[in-house]
Amino acid sequence: MAEAPSGIRLDKWLWAARFYKTRSLAKQAVESGKVHYNGERCKVSKEVHIGATLTIRTGWDNKIVDVIALSGQRRGAPEAALLYCETADSIRTREQLAADRKILGAAAGALHPERPNKKQRRQIHRFKNLNDE
Repeated sequence: MAEAPSGIRLDKWLWAARFYKTRSLAKQAVESGKVHYNGERCKVSKEVHIGATLTIRTGWDNKIVDVIALSGQRRGAPEAALLYCETADSIRTREQLAADRKILGAAAGALHPERPNKKQRRQIHRFKNLNDE
């Protein structure tokens, strides 16, 4: 990984670190406020420096990562993981929220059963037709 001497654009770093699939998706995320640099909203062209803290919102999760290396090239996932280090609090919070969502999802499934399949629909129609006669 080539170290950039001064810094690198935020959208390019997010793309190289594999948080987003394309630079345009990274740009949209930064512009919509889903990425915060040292606790503040920033622009796409903000230069990332080693030691900075990024808060990145992807889907349901918020990741808080510390920048430990700079790269402007997108490489494999193992190399991309070397560009940052997720904080222990962030990992713990994400795991707890994921467990909560899993429990709520199981409970919601009991409240809202899935749609009937084809066989069940036929049975319902037969039952209704018998009652109409």
